[in-house]
Amino acid sequence: MKDDHLTLRLPRDLARALARWARERGVPKSRVVREAVARYLAPATASPPTPPLVTAAELAERWARLPRLTPEEAGEVSEDLAAARRELPKIRNSWE
Repeated sequence: MKDDHLTLRLPRDLARALARWARERGVPKSRVVREAVARYLAPATASPPTPPLVTAAELAERWARLPRLTPEEAGEVSEDLAAARRELPKIRNSWE
């Protein structure tokens, strides 16, 4: 596979920054630009990761292993939620 060539004009400050960056890291300027362009374009061309597929049997097995609250713990969570709801500001009717 043959690479394409690109001629690029940069403002002097940006060209100097590119040269400094490449020199400090001991890499060619073209490599820095290639990697920068690849990163810039990656979100547009990359497909979102697909979540792993889980069968119903695997889901049932995972569900069975989840920790469960005791009735006392569930009551405490319920009380905490009710208290937090009471502390929320009242929602005004938009027609008032």
